Amino acid sequence: MELQARCFCVIALLLVAGLETAHGAGECGRQPADRVALKLAPCAAATQNPSAPVPASCCAQVRAIGRNPKCLCAVMLSGTARKAGVKPAVAMTIPKRCAIANRPIGYKCGRKGPPL
Repeated sequence: MELQARCFCVIALLLVAGLETAHGAGECGRQPADRVALKLAPCAAATQNPSAPVPASCCAQVRAIGRNPKCLCAVMLSGTARKAGVKPAVAMTIPKRCAIANRPIGYKCGRKGPPL
Protein backbone atom coordinates (compact mmCIF):
# COMPACT_ATOMS: atom_id res chain seq x y z
CA MET A 1 0.00 0.00 0.00
CA GLU A 2 2.84 2.39 0.86
CA LEU A 3 4.52 1.58 -2.47
CA GLN A 4 1.32 2.45 -4.35
CA ALA A 5 1.09 5.77 -2.52
CA ARG A 6 4.70 6.59 -3.42
CA CYS A 7 4.15 5.65 -7.06
CA PHE A 8 1.03 7.81 -7.15
CA CYS A 9 2.96 10.76 -5.69
CA VAL A 10 5.77 10.36 -8.22
CA ILE A 11 3.34 10.13 -11.12
CA ALA A 12 1.40 13.15 -9.87
CA LEU A 13 4.63 15.13 -9.53
CA LEU A 14 5.69 14.21 -13.08
CA LEU A 15 2.29 15.21 -14.45
CA VAL A 16 2.41 18.57 -12.71
CA ALA A 17 5.97 19.17 -13.94
CA GLY A 18 4.92 18.23 -17.49
CA LEU A 19 1.95 20.57 -17.42
CA GLU A 20 4.11 23.40 -16.14
CA THR A 21 6.56 22.83 -18.98
CA ALA A 22 3.75 22.80 -21.54
CA HIS A 23 2.29 26.05 -20.23
CA GLY A 24 5.48 27.64 -18.94
CA ALA A 25 7.54 30.29 -20.58
CA GLY A 26 9.44 29.34 -23.71
CA GLU A 27 11.43 31.50 -26.11
CA CYS A 28 8.33 33.61 -26.76
CA GLY A 29 6.86 33.60 -23.28
CA ARG A 30 3.62 31.69 -22.94
CA GLN A 31 2.93 31.55 -26.69
CA PRO A 32 4.59 28.87 -28.82
CA ALA A 33 6.92 30.17 -31.53
CA ASP A 34 4.66 28.61 -34.20
CA ARG A 35 1.72 30.72 -33.01
CA VAL A 36 3.84 33.89 -32.90
CA ALA A 37 5.04 33.08 -36.44
CA LEU A 38 1.48 33.56 -37.70
CA LYS A 39 1.72 37.23 -36.70
CA LEU A 40 4.43 37.63 -39.35
CA ALA A 41 2.10 36.83 -42.26
CA PRO A 42 2.61 40.36 -43.69
CA CYS A 43 6.31 39.49 -44.02
CA ALA A 44 5.77 36.51 -46.33
CA ALA A 45 7.27 37.95 -49.53
CA ALA A 46 10.08 39.71 -47.65
CA THR A 47 11.19 36.42 -46.06
CA GLN A 48 11.69 34.80 -49.45
CA ASN A 49 13.15 37.61 -51.54
CA PRO A 50 15.79 40.02 -50.21
CA SER A 51 14.72 42.61 -52.80
CA ALA A 52 11.02 42.53 -51.89
CA PRO A 53 9.69 45.60 -50.10
CA VAL A 54 8.97 45.09 -46.41
CA PRO A 55 5.47 46.30 -45.48
CA ALA A 56 5.09 48.61 -42.48
CA SER A 57 2.82 46.03 -40.82
CA CYS A 58 5.65 43.48 -41.08
CA CYS A 59 8.15 45.92 -39.57
CA ALA A 60 5.79 46.62 -36.68
CA GLN A 61 5.51 42.91 -35.86
CA VAL A 62 9.25 42.32 -36.24
CA ARG A 63 9.92 45.32 -33.99
CA ALA A 64 7.59 43.91 -31.30
CA ILE A 65 8.84 40.33 -31.51
CA GLY A 66 12.46 41.44 -31.91
CA ARG A 67 12.52 42.87 -28.41
CA ASN A 68 13.28 39.27 -27.49
CA PRO A 69 15.96 38.02 -29.94
CA LYS A 70 15.53 34.41 -28.79
CA CYS A 71 11.85 34.59 -29.67
CA LEU A 72 12.54 36.17 -33.05
CA CYS A 73 15.02 33.41 -33.86
CA ALA A 74 12.61 30.71 -32.69
CA VAL A 75 9.89 32.21 -34.89
CA MET A 76 12.10 32.54 -37.97
CA LEU A 77 13.28 28.94 -37.58
CA SER A 78 9.89 27.48 -36.55
CA GLY A 79 8.05 24.72 -38.35
CA THR A 80 5.36 27.20 -39.36
CA ALA A 81 7.94 29.47 -40.98
CA ARG A 82 9.60 26.53 -42.72
CA LYS A 83 6.25 25.32 -44.12
CA ALA A 84 5.51 28.84 -45.36
CA GLY A 85 8.72 28.83 -47.39
CA VAL A 86 10.66 31.26 -45.20
CA LYS A 87 14.33 31.44 -46.09
CA PRO A 88 16.02 32.02 -42.70
CA ALA A 89 19.01 33.88 -44.17
CA VAL A 90 16.65 36.29 -45.96
CA ALA A 91 14.25 36.55 -43.00
CA MET A 92 17.09 37.57 -40.70
CA THR A 93 17.69 40.64 -42.88
CA ILE A 94 14.23 42.05 -42.19
CA PRO A 95 15.15 43.95 -38.99
CA LYS A 96 17.86 45.79 -40.93
CA ARG A 97 15.56 46.35 -43.93
CA CYS A 98 12.98 47.81 -41.52
CA ALA A 99 15.67 50.17 -40.18
CA ILE A 100 15.13 48.92 -36.64
CA ALA A 101 17.81 50.83 -34.77
CA ASN A 102 17.93 48.73 -31.61
CA ARG A 103 18.13 45.36 -33.34
CA PRO A 104 20.62 42.89 -31.86
CA ILE A 105 23.34 43.27 -34.51
CA GLY A 106 25.37 40.10 -34.95
CA TYR A 107 23.03 37.99 -32.79
CA LYS A 108 23.21 34.41 -34.08
CA CYS A 109 20.20 32.15 -34.17
CA GLY A 110 21.59 28.89 -32.91
CA ARG A 111 25.14 27.78 -33.62
CA LYS A 112 24.98 28.01 -37.39
CA GLY A 113 22.12 30.43 -37.91
CA PRO A 114 22.60 33.65 -39.82
CA PRO A 115 23.07 36.81 -37.75
CA LEU A 116 20.22 39.26 -37.25
